[in-house]
Amino acid sequence: MIPIGTGHAPCHHGEILQGVFLDADGRSCAGLVTLPMAGPGSRAEFVRRPGTAPEALTAVPADRTKAVRAAVLAVAECAERTGQPPCGGVLRLTGDIPVGLGMGSSTSDVIAAVRAVADSYGLRPAPEAVARLAVRAELACDPLMLDGRPVLFAQREGRVLETLGPALPPLVVVGCALGGGGTVDTLSLPVREPGEGDVRAYERLRRLLRRAVATADARLLGEVATASALRGQQVLRHPEFETLTAVSRKVGAVGVQIAHSGAVAGVLFDPAAPGLRHRVRGCLRALDAHGIPATRTFTTFSTTTSKELPHGPAHRRGDRPAGPDTARRPARLPAL
Repeated sequence: MIPIGTGHAPCHHGEILQGVFLDADGRSCAGLVTLPMAGPGSRAEFVRRPGTAPEALTAVPADRTKAVRAAVLAVAECAERTGQPPCGGVLRLTGDIPVGLGMGSSTSDVIAAVRAVADSYGLRPAPEAVARLAVRAELACDPLMLDGRPVLFAQREGRVLETLGPALPPLVVVGCALGGGGTVDTLSLPVREPGEGDVRAYERLRRLLRRAVATADARLLGEVATASALRGQQVLRHPEFETLTAVSRKVGAVGVQIAHSGAVAGVLFDPAAPGLRHRVRGCLRALDAHGIPATRTFTTFSTTTSKELPHGPAHRRGDRPAGPDTARRPARLPAL
């Protein structure tokens, strides 16, 4: 009996920091630090069909082309490692990650697919191997294979530039969607070549974020995220960004963060700040007054009290109706 391989991968809530950084050899390369979010994710099942051609690999839904490419690559590697001939199969993908908002839905599909293929061969690939296949499948990927560790990740090369620490400072995040929750066509965005001044600025933010993680300083992390989001505005140009930062200041948040390749954004709070519940409710009211849809209020740490925080008028969805390579309607995040 052919075993059914299974795999899972989480999503993220956009970036805390994204820009151009220096690697250990002093070479500049694109990098990012994502904001992890527990809950939504992609799940995959893979059934091999021995005797079929490796190209005879189909997906359900059929439009998950990046996940299919990743699965074909994973089959080739797993077959070689186990001494078996490569073959085709059926890949089934389900998930509840809103698409088109910059939350890593396509990377999550890809990672879940790679893990499902490996599981069908009785293998468990290392995160580095998963990252390498993910970059080959979609040219750039998010560090979701690292399961939430705060790292500076070179998304176009699939490698960790720096492990910042064991965990981010505790945060409460009020999520929202800019641009009415519409998708962002990253391929249509203007390309801005970074200069030496940009690299110096991002390296400074990197040092500050390193300190914020080491000292569990939520306020310093908020300053870094806000500065990175402001620099991202040079390309994204969200019309509501100034309103978002004004709301953050008004309610005593530590800053804001955005997806640098999508419309999702968040107002960041220090959970130890006095009157947190009042601040969060005030943030939700202010966002609603300015027509910015709130989506999900969540924490970066595990606690039962997080379930009692007020959240925005989100709608729960089931499996995504469309794949990561096609245009989709705006999505809402499931409420906590």
